[in-house]
Amino acid sequence: MQFDYENAVAVVTGGSSGIGLATVKTLLGAGARVALCARNEGRLEQVADVLRRDFGEERLLAQVVDVLDEDAVKGFAGAVEARWGRCDLLVNNAGAGRQSTFATTEDDEWRAEYELKLFSQIYPIRAFLPLLREAKGAIVAVNSLLAYQPEEHMVCTSSARAGVQNLLKSLSIEFAPDVRVNSVLMGLIESGQWTRRFEARDDKSVSRAQWYGALASRKGIPLGRLGDPEEAANAIAFLGSRAASYITGAQLDVSGGLARHI
Repeated sequence: MQFDYENAVAVVTGGSSGIGLATVKTLLGAGARVALCARNEGRLEQVADVLRRDFGEERLLAQVVDVLDEDAVKGFAGAVEARWGRCDLLVNNAGAGRQSTFATTEDDEWRAEYELKLFSQIYPIRAFLPLLREAKGAIVAVNSLLAYQPEEHMVCTSSARAGVQNLLKSLSIEFAPDVRVNSVLMGLIESGQWTRRFEARDDKSVSRAQWYGALASRKGIPLGRLGDPEEAANAIAFLGSRAASYITGAQLDVSGGLARHI
């Protein structure tokens, strides 16, 4: 899929792996200048070196940022403004899911999960909003299908994801018509998390394809497989592009048909 991001500036949080990294590559491939951040300095620099080689030093800004550190996020926004003077797209993509039931989730874990899910949206949006308003830009949040279709073994994450979705809907109204706000609802996407679970499988004779196929079958995914990070990145790039200029306050389901809500 082709998108036109020529001369645009995009910011991607959690951009050093998985969906975030795939999004960075998609946006760079579409002509954007991209600023990405992540917490792991070693991983970020390794990724950034490859991206600079493939797309050019002048089109990339990589910075170590913890999105729960408001000052660090403000500093990141300042670096983007100093480098390129604008921001056309903010992709918020930080925070893995917590597996726990109501009975096994401690109070501190509830607080940590809500802080991560909500403030990983709040701090970057607050920091980049002036640039986004000036550019008539867009925000795309990477959220989960759990926001609408909770699972009992992920009760804490599911409820926090629902809160994020409500926040985004509110912001889409508050920020209109200057800034569009949309989200992608992810189902099961191949990631480092699923790779680690595959590597920890009991029966080592089961191949990767067999293991992933069985997982998709157990989960009831109609398309019969997990999603690829590049497929998620295409959805994000679409919502952030001019092709989606009349879309705001919406969510795009990227779950291979796993969604059961209407």
